[in-house]
Amino acid sequence: MGSINQTLFLLSRGGGTLIVQIYVDDIIFGGSSHALVSSFAEQMSREFEMSLMGKLQFFLGLQIKQGPEGTFVHQAKYTRDILKKFEMGDSKPMTTPMSTNTALDADEDGEAVDQKEFRGMIGSLRTSTFGPDIRFAVRLVRDTRLLLGLLTVKRYPKFTPELGLWYSSGSSLFLRGFSDADHAGCRIDRKSTSGTCQLLGTSLVSWFSRKQASVSLSTTKRVTGWRCVDNALIKGEIESQWIGLIALLV
Repeated sequence: MGSINQTLFLLSRGGGTLIVQIYVDDIIFGGSSHALVSSFAEQMSREFEMSLMGKLQFFLGLQIKQGPEGTFVHQAKYTRDILKKFEMGDSKPMTTPMSTNTALDADEDGEAVDQKEFRGMIGSLRTSTFGPDIRFAVRLVRDTRLLLGLLTVKRYPKFTPELGLWYSSGSSLFLRGFSDADHAGCRIDRKSTSGTCQLLGTSLVSWFSRKQASVSLSTTKRVTGWRCVDNALIKGEIESQWIGLIALLV
């Protein structure tokens, strides 16, 4: 069992490595040794009633295309499904998730929206935040609870359904991390928002955009994480150490 992620299992034997990731009742596994992978599949089939689906193509709304040069991951099918579910298939696509000049505030006097529908939209978009380009916008409309802003964000994936992340098979395991934060960006509670991303070689492997738990009193404190573990640099460093340990174990 992995010391970092309790659902990640690693096995090294005979110069080969087997990696097993469990999510509820779904299992994905692979390795550098065909013998290890085949042995694991046979043993699991004997012990449990399970179906072997072959090479990984779909997982939790993700579409995976594997080739000799690398792996491409996207959400084209999931994007089309959620647009159809919320009757937005004929809506005009947006070229960006949101306008940089528009400040979203909580609409205290506006007409109440259907909470079930709103939460369903937010839930579907949170699943579609595999792409880093939409993560901040989804968090913002969730916090401000603006239906208009949400509908704008939902039109963006229609413009970019085939975009995804490319993981080159020749990429190095050199780890780089980037962190930043705004200053009192939320107009409601004046809290700052942290953002960080980590790359192994040229491959983006982790990212997040999250509102900080406390109110920073200066631009230095909001970036350096003074007395606040939720701030940008500290969270970015923790995430980088986590990924570095995983890479070391593999």
